[in-house]
Amino acid sequence: EGKSSLYIDFDDIIDFDFDLSEQLLNEPEQILASPSEALKEVYGAETDKRLTARFVNLPPTEKVDIRDIRAVHINKLIQVEGVVRRTSEVKPEVIEAVFSCERCSEYLTVMQDSPIFKTPVTCSNPACGRNGPFKLVKAFSKFVDWQNIKIQEKPEKLKGGRLPWIMDCIIKDDIVDTAQAGNVVNVVGILKTVQESSAKGGGKRTTFSKSIEVNSIEIKEKDIQDLELSEEDEEKILELASDPKICENITNSIAPSIFGNQHVKYAVALQLFSSEARVLHDGTRIRGDSHILLVGDPGVAKSQILKYINLVAPRSIYTSGKGTSAAGLTAAVIRDETSGTFALEAGALVIADNGIACIDEIDKMSNEDRSSIHEAMEQQTISIAKAGIIATLNARASILAAANPKRGRFDSYKPLGEQIDLLPTLLSRFDLIFILTDKPKESEDKKIAEHILKLHSNEKESIIPILETEDIRKYAIYSKKTIREITLTEEAKNKLLEFYVSIRKKGEEKNTPIPITARQLESLIRLSEARARMRLSDKVMVEDVEDIIQLYMKSIEEIGKDPETGEIDIDMIMTGRPKSQRDKITVIMDIISNLDKKNNNEGALISEVYEEARAENISDSFTRKIIDELKQKGDVYEPRPDRLKLTLL
Repeated sequence: EGKSSLYIDFDDIIDFDFDLSEQLLNEPEQILASPSEALKEVYGAETDKRLTARFVNLPPTEKVDIRDIRAVHINKLIQVEGVVRRTSEVKPEVIEAVFSCERCSEYLTVMQDSPIFKTPVTCSNPACGRNGPFKLVKAFSKFVDWQNIKIQEKPEKLKGGRLPWIMDCIIKDDIVDTAQAGNVVNVVGILKTVQESSAKGGGKRTTFSKSIEVNSIEIKEKDIQDLELSEEDEEKILELASDPKICENITNSIAPSIFGNQHVKYAVALQLFSSEARVLHDGTRIRGDSHILLVGDPGVAKSQILKYINLVAPRSIYTSGKGTSAAGLTAAVIRDETSGTFALEAGALVIADNGIACIDEIDKMSNEDRSSIHEAMEQQTISIAKAGIIATLNARASILAAANPKRGRFDSYKPLGEQIDLLPTLLSRFDLIFILTDKPKESEDKKIAEHILKLHSNEKESIIPILETEDIRKYAIYSKKTIREITLTEEAKNKLLEFYVSIRKKGEEKNTPIPITARQLESLIRLSEARARMRLSDKVMVEDVEDIIQLYMKSIEEIGKDPETGEIDIDMIMTGRPKSQRDKITVIMDIISNLDKKNNNEGALISEVYEEARAENISDSFTRKIIDELKQKGDVYEPRPDRLKLTLL
């Protein structure tokens, strides 16, 4: 309905007439006019639409990677696959221009079959025969919808640090506006070339720019199902899965060149098997992807772990916080260099949809840039409303991020929030956070040194992993293709319930912190489902839950333990401060309020604030720090020198 295209499977053309199929591939422009005319004859006077035959499913020999397009493909029908990087606005393009001679009013028709606008040379009226001037008559001319999109190579095809190649695609008629930034598309079209102009003098160059004149475009679901495995691959995967130690084998095969940190390797291995998102009856969507943050001293191999996961994951993107902006991570509205109009361009998280986004040195990004990924982490979408473009893009990616402490090395006696330049709202969205420290310890140092020396000697065969990188990659692909819906057994549910209630119970007592919230329970469910998928099972067993609880406790004890009381306090992540410090802040604010009232609302003397804080066992340095913070936030101000008042809300 409302369309003017007939889609034809190329296999049907081959079955009907092999010679015709060969001619269509080699001389598409001449042949494509014939089906269009035939369609016009069939419909006859029933339609005045411009009817088009569109072809899909070209032979494998004509499916070309973007970086493999060469001069031999010029004016040939080819099929390419890629991710939509940018989409322009839809514009009208004239294909049949009608002109009026301003001397004799004769009408002349000029077909516009190239990007360069053509005008009549001379008037066709024998009585006139002049060479103009001519005026375009828009009312009698024929226009079609026109759009330019840029597609780039899929992330999974970019190994070895190669930059993605980009191809311009010109879309016309009823297939415009079918794809948006971030979509994976199959494009069938004719490779066109336009001679480039010299920057100096405006002369022509011997080189030509390439673009594809699109005949058909299909949006592919960015699913792991797209990736194919051979029968031999599947047999090997099932053999690997039959080993009861498969989870341990995969973990031990992650980043084998890095010694130790098995719990971190286990966590990032689970990311490869992220569970499915759930859509509840009320339409609420609960993400299935897990987010992991690695915080630690320099030289503890954080970046190496990220780069390994980027290498092994079926679909992934690696980026560094130093050179990444909000637009580069999410999406940007930019001005198109050819048309001057605004276009939507997809960022790393959109391109990594249904994969893993590795963000190194996330702490080096500005707060404004980091805040842009809040929506992507929880809702797994990216909303854009700029320059008249309003869109919502999918960003269903797991995030594996790494950060360094503010002062270079991690201090276990200070809360995490004070040592890392990340907002609590961002930290709370990570399912697992691990602290990697570099502490001198003779036994461990000896093992690490021996491991490194083996890497640089003939003994490196002794650290060959159980599973090769390609084995893990194929195993992850197979698990996501075959294990779609994962359910918790009753025993697993009961174990999660028992753990959650028992931990929460510790927070019931007066003046004790909250050790866990519902957000962490959802994290435990996600990770348990990932472990089940790692075993190629669609059921979460109690063993999966017990294993994940141990991993979670390892993480929470590193980041959620109050350095003053030793108690687990999840609000250290949620608010950036342990309860012991939050209580002290409340005491200081109460002191300021009480002293202000005592002084007839003329403000509390700062010296008296310090004195009363000391009586509550609060150090002068902490009091000074909190007063400065309260002043910066606007919660406290100085009505006059040496006096403090709380802001009236």
